[in-house]
Amino acid sequence: MRAEVLAGLLAEPVRLRAFAAVVLGAATPSEVVTRTGLPNREVVAALRRLEQGGLVSAVDGRLAARVEVFKELVREYAQREDRSLRGPQSQASHIAAAAPQEPLDDAGRVLRTFVVNGRLTGIPVARGKRRIVLEQVAASFEPGVKYPERAVNAILRAWFSDHASLRRYLVDEELLARENGVYWRVGGPVDLG
Repeated sequence: MRAEVLAGLLAEPVRLRAFAAVVLGAATPSEVVTRTGLPNREVVAALRRLEQGGLVSAVDGRLAARVEVFKELVREYAQREDRSLRGPQSQASHIAAAAPQEPLDDAGRVLRTFVVNGRLTGIPVARGKRRIVLEQVAASFEPGVKYPERAVNAILRAWFSDHASLRRYLVDEELLARENGVYWRVGGPVDLG
């Protein structure tokens, strides 16, 4: 995990509070709600993002914080610094270590442009780019789960201040369906891992 990804996951106050509760021993979503005083819907959305980001895992139905991620980042940074202090020949290896291991594909470049610290910087005008961004946002919703409009708005607000436009795009692109103020995910990629 890269430092900017970690910072992005914890930059949202709701996610930070939810993560802190898990670190301090909350083992279920209801315990996180009790310890943080946050609404259940916000806690569920925050825990989902933290789990997708690799900071929280669910083992046998119990939440566990993956605090070793912080040590891994510190070790990686220390190794990079150590290589840079060894002299001119190690400068190339230092630069290579800082570069991405695999070149970004088109979707990766679009997401890197429009998603910063876990939030959208804007909604792309070009339909292809917009679709890539919307599929990323749609992954915040569990397939088969029905969400009241207030829950959808809360999840989308974590992504972008104009949550109404974002919601409308998701429905127009057939990533979310709606009926009588209830929404559910109908499109986009699904992680089977």
